[in-house]
Amino acid sequence: MTEIEKRVLGKSGIEVTKLSLGLWAIGGDEWGAVDDRESLDLISTALDMGINFFDTADVYGLGHSEELLGQAMQGRREQFIVATKIGWVGFDHQTRASVYDTVDKLIAGVESNLKRLNTDYVDLIQCHIDFREPNMEVYVEGFQKLQAQGKVRAYGVSTSDFEYLQAFNADNRASTLQIDYSILNRTSEAEILPYAIEHDLGVLVRGPLAMGILTGKFTPESTFAAGDFRQRWTENKDEHQVFLEDLEKVERLKALTKGRTLSQLAIQFVMAHPAVTVTIPGAKRISQLEENLEAALLSPLTREELQLIDALTPPGGGRKIWPA
Repeated sequence: MTEIEKRVLGKSGIEVTKLSLGLWAIGGDEWGAVDDRESLDLISTALDMGINFFDTADVYGLGHSEELLGQAMQGRREQFIVATKIGWVGFDHQTRASVYDTVDKLIAGVESNLKRLNTDYVDLIQCHIDFREPNMEVYVEGFQKLQAQGKVRAYGVSTSDFEYLQAFNADNRASTLQIDYSILNRTSEAEILPYAIEHDLGVLVRGPLAMGILTGKFTPESTFAAGDFRQRWTENKDEHQVFLEDLEKVERLKALTKGRTLSQLAIQFVMAHPAVTVTIPGAKRISQLEENLEAALLSPLTREELQLIDALTPPGGGRKIWPA
C-alpha cells in the first residue's frame, strides 16, 4: 500500500487521500464501453494502492456505478470513504426541477443510493444539481435529517455557481463543494475557492484532466465512439472550435512536463491550490489509475512552473468544461 497524503474534508473531520477515484466512467453509459470485471479490479487496485476515497452518483449508468462499488466493498466497507450524489435521475428539464420536492422523497432517494451501494451509511452525500432549482431547501433539510439519523456522515453540493453555493450553505452546515477545476478552467479561483477556505468547505475537484483533454492523447483529427458524450466536441461546430483551441494550449503545456506525463502535470496543478482537498480523476483502466497515483507522489510543481501555467491560463481565467 502506498502512503498518500491525507487531508481533512472540510468541517466533516473525515480524512481522505488527496487523490481519489472518480467512478463516472464505470457506469458504462457515457464514456464508451467498459467491462464490469475490469471495473471491479480497478476499484480493488485503487484500494490496494492506498486510495481510500471513491466518488460516484445515482445517475452514473443509472445506478450501475454505485452497484459496482457496493460489490467491491463487500466484507471491507470500513476501508472505503464513499461519496455519492443525487438529483439528476428523473429531473424535469422543462420545469427545471428535480423530482425531490419533499423531504420524505429525498430521504427515500438517498436510501435507494444506500441500497445500490449495499451499505447502511454513506460518508458524503452531495446534491448533484449544479444550479438553484425549486427544491434546494428540500435537499438541505433532508441531508441534515439523514445526518442526524447516521445514514450520512456529511453533505455538500456539486456546483460552479457561486450564488447557489452561498444559498445552499446559508447556515454554514455543509461540509463540501465539488467543482470543475483544471488548468483550462480556473474560473473558480476568483470567488468560489476563497469562499471555500473561509467557510471550511472541503473541495472535491472533478475534471482535473478536463474530460481527457489534458491527457494529451487527443489531436484535431480525434473522434469519439458511439455512447461517448464527447462526440459533441467534434460534431458541434462551436464546441469543435473550442476543442481545437484547447488542444493548442495542450501543445504549449507539453514543454512543462519534464519527466512527468501531461496528466500528472494537470493533477499536480490542481493539488497545488490551498483550497483543494481531494482531486477526483476518473479512470477506466488500471494503467490510468497508476499514472494518476504517481502524480500524488511526485515533487510539487515549482513556483516557476506555476508562473508558466499562469501565462497560459491566467488566475481566475479559462473556460468551464462541460459539465461544470
